[in-house]
Amino acid sequence: MFKPLGLDHVVLRVRDQAKSRRFYEEVLGCTLAKLNERISLIHLRFGEALIDLLPATEAAGPIAPDHFCLSIQCDDLKAVAEDLRRRAVVLEGDIVQRFGAFGDGPSLYLRDPDGNMIELKPRP
Repeated sequence: MFKPLGLDHVVLRVRDQAKSRRFYEEVLGCTLAKLNERISLIHLRFGEALIDLLPATEAAGPIAPDHFCLSIQCDDLKAVAEDLRRRAVVLEGDIVQRFGAFGDGPSLYLRDPDGNMIELKPRP
């Protein structure tokens, strides 16, 4: 149904966005790709992939990755979603347009057997 292409982005919940942004830019060489001020999301470019920084909240619990996004090649993301549902994979919501390392486009969320959130996003 789809071909794996690589990592698109990882979302990290951080205690201090400004401090984390400085670290990723100054120490690791990331560059700013985009700011989403509405939800306080900083998209930092690292090679072809993105590292997204979200503010941590006490309600979110321990600091851990929010989710990771896998870049895929497919002709029909709706058909992929239907196939996953047939195989009893838990999907989180519907296909939605989201920003990723390769621009805006459709993606869907699912959970692995341990409850980790995975985003599948076709690469244009």
